[in-house]
Amino acid sequence: MLSPVLLLFIQLLMIGSLTKGQTIFDLLNSSKQITNKIVSNVTGKYDFIVVGAGSGGSVIANRLSENKKWRILLLEAGNPEGVLNQIPLLVSYFQLTDYNWGYKVEPQNNACLGMNNKQCPWPRGKSLGGTSTLNYMIHTRGNKLDYDLWSQMGNEGWSYNEVLPYFKKSEKFKVPGIENSTYHGTDGYLCVEHVPYHSELATAFLKAGKQLGYKINDPNGVDQIGFSYIQVNMDRGARCSAATAYLKVNRPNLEIMTGTRVTKVLINKNNQAYGVEFVKNSKKQRVLCTKEVILSAGTIDSAKLLMLSGIGPKEHLDELGIPVIQNSKVGYNMYEHIGFLGLTFMVNQSVTLLQSTLSRPSNVFQYIAHRKGPISIPGGAEALAFIRTKYAQDSRPDVELLFASGSLHSDGGLFLKRGLGISDELYNTVYKPIENKDAWSIWPIMQHPRSVGRLKLKSKNPFQAPILETNFFTHPADVEIILEGLKHAIKISKTEPFQRYGTRIHDIKIPGCVNFEFASDDYWRCAIKHLPSMMNHEMGTVKMGSKNDPNAVVDAELRVHGVERLRVVDASVMPTMTTGHINAGIFMIGEKGADMIKQTWTTMNKHTTTTTTTSTAEKYYY
Repeated sequence: MLSPVLLLFIQLLMIGSLTKGQTIFDLLNSSKQITNKIVSNVTGKYDFIVVGAGSGGSVIANRLSENKKWRILLLEAGNPEGVLNQIPLLVSYFQLTDYNWGYKVEPQNNACLGMNNKQCPWPRGKSLGGTSTLNYMIHTRGNKLDYDLWSQMGNEGWSYNEVLPYFKKSEKFKVPGIENSTYHGTDGYLCVEHVPYHSELATAFLKAGKQLGYKINDPNGVDQIGFSYIQVNMDRGARCSAATAYLKVNRPNLEIMTGTRVTKVLINKNNQAYGVEFVKNSKKQRVLCTKEVILSAGTIDSAKLLMLSGIGPKEHLDELGIPVIQNSKVGYNMYEHIGFLGLTFMVNQSVTLLQSTLSRPSNVFQYIAHRKGPISIPGGAEALAFIRTKYAQDSRPDVELLFASGSLHSDGGLFLKRGLGISDELYNTVYKPIENKDAWSIWPIMQHPRSVGRLKLKSKNPFQAPILETNFFTHPADVEIILEGLKHAIKISKTEPFQRYGTRIHDIKIPGCVNFEFASDDYWRCAIKHLPSMMNHEMGTVKMGSKNDPNAVVDAELRVHGVERLRVVDASVMPTMTTGHINAGIFMIGEKGADMIKQTWTTMNKHTTTTTTTSTAEKYYY
């Protein structure tokens, strides 16, 4: 059943007569700019084949096609975005559609206990734009030390000072008061803005931070620790996905094919990639390239494709009958930011994002006519804080506190409950009684998890989902850090800016935790295990590192060890977890990866004539 707010959108979209300016109809026209470039068939050979049109692949396709002499093919399993994808509030709805691959982690022993079958969903975008089509658009780069540690691990060129220019290159930064910062760029493709609407409670969150001694800061500036409104990938109130940002370019040498499921990288007897195998309209096909194959299918699917192609752990591939081309630790080193969903605070005033409030015609019309108002808030997320708890091991914050001006019940159980996989028993016990009542929440999120997972193939059938053994909370420190963050959140709720709204903690016990005293440490430990938050920040399964690192799959130029002309450019290459939300980092990896690819082939062309290059390609691939 469609929600009242979605029905109103559909009705008003049919009216067709609105005020001038940046209306929702500009989004309809905007989406055509990408759709018109999509081809239905591949023709001949390409210089580069890019697999996956997410935050890494869209950047690569754009930047490589800047060279008019190169022919680029971008393959995407999903379809183009529609106009409703651009509406920030509807993020939870689209996680329930075919725009999501629908992955779930394996049933957990220590986490996801309040989810159906003890499985947390892991939404992954399946469209032009990838996961940037259905994420919460929050733009944080990570901490300076994150990247300096990458460099210290043997990844030359990845220190903070070396990656900062690529963050700046990607950005079209328009956050008020920070316009002239040396930390930001204004000429890039990726819009970075504030949400054009802030609720009273989001302002209270910032005031509470100041009362507790924190600065109101730019989390992507000189110091990450502090409170701030979220910076988002948004263009005047509409989602700015990777496709919206990077694929609206009029270049005849860039071809995009959607609905195309890549099933294998083609590798010759000299261990050189020369094309891919894919299925479109139930027909298996091949397409070849003369320079490189670039995998940007994401942490799950890039690792899956490598293993299906014979690059992965020998013992695992042998079990499945996949011929081994390169014995490599693909699928290991899998991490996720994980937190707690269940910290809900009731208020005595109508100041939150209830479904009944959002579906008022005035709010819907305000967004459609001006792309402003509460419907421009991405799924309710409005502000964040980065803090250091007593468990912090270095100068980086170890907890993020993500503020939302609503809670799990705010949409009446329509989308959030289903998208998060919450069981009927838990929802009906804890949240059904407060439906239509005002509440807000803070999600305390651990930043540097100790628990590590692994991705495996279920079979050599490319259409079967992989096994996601996340092993959440197998390291006890992870729960303790979230617990400490939770205590900081409760402290925030008790400050004067929130108490003026009559803030009080929602105290119905979670089923499975009823034997513990409410709000005791043991109760919260139990609650965290029942309602963990998945931030959908999977990373690390194709780890970047030197040849001396036995766990590394790609080198510092993102080239797959042991296989030539094959790179991976997405979050899977991250060797360790960054602090905050990882999507900005993927755009950076795309920008830096594109420059490294250009440098490789520019250098090669200096030493060979066009004739020599062509004949060499013929020798390699035929």
